[in-house]
Amino acid sequence: MNITIEELQAYLYDHYKDGGIDQSLFMKLVEEVGETAEVLNKKAGRKSAGEEDLQAQLGNELADVIHYVLAIAALNGLDMNDIIIEKDKKASIKYHHETNLEQFVMQLRKAKKA
Repeated sequence: MNITIEELQAYLYDHYKDGGIDQSLFMKLVEEVGETAEVLNKKAGRKSAGEEDLQAQLGNELADVIHYVLAIAALNGLDMNDIIIEKDKKASIKYHHETNLEQFVMQLRKAKKA
């Protein structure tokens, strides 16, 4: 199953609307970023990893990061889909990219239909 950013934000808003506090969610986000750094250090050999499945751990930690980022955005009424697209358009111009995110997705969708 594929979900959109909007669907995930709506779910997280529904989940946190009656008790989600920005500061608490932000503290969880910082914790998850730290855990992501820990896994990346293990993958790079800077920390001992043992027999751990680092790829699975990395995926789980990144999912947690996305969860808390989008929860904070949802509670603050931010449409991250639109914000990401607009921010990428500006970055694409600034850094002289041939294709911006919106163009890339439109091309991808067109190719899937063909």
